Amino acid sequence: MMDKIVMKELQAKLTEDLKQWQRTEGAAVQFGEKLASSTENPVIKNVAEIIRSDSQRHAAIQQLIIDSFEKSAISLSPDDLAKVWPAIENHIKSEQDMVARVREALGLLKGRGLVVQQYLLEYLLLDEEKHDALLAKLEGVKKGMYPYG
Repeated sequence: MMDKIVMKELQAKLTEDLKQWQRTEGAAVQFGEKLASSTENPVIKNVAEIIRSDSQRHAAIQQLIIDSFEKSAISLSPDDLAKVWPAIENHIKSEQDMVARVREALGLLKGRGLVVQQYLLEYLLLDEEKHDALLAKLEGVKKGMYPYG
């Protein structure tokens, strides 16, 4: 019984924190929109759009977690993963190829004074590495479900 009370308290605390975080993300969405509308520069507009869209995505993920505490638990079954795993494996290879290509492009730019292009390629590299890590962690979840597979 004590574990259930502690778990409920933990979930309530996390829910409260996530809702506060969502408000912060909402402010970041507004910042991105305001920044984008205040300039015609395509670099600044793109950075603003990245901030806006990432913040919207973060708020949606936070809501998924909140809903898992307040409405119904999140589930991810081995069957869910099995249905999509071949496509995920192909995409992992694609992500790794994109990372290699961006690294190569950055190597070509090094020391050439193309700082804006380098800045944008570095962002792309970080994002592709993030996708690769996200899928690798999902593969870890899969391996946890299939310890001998």
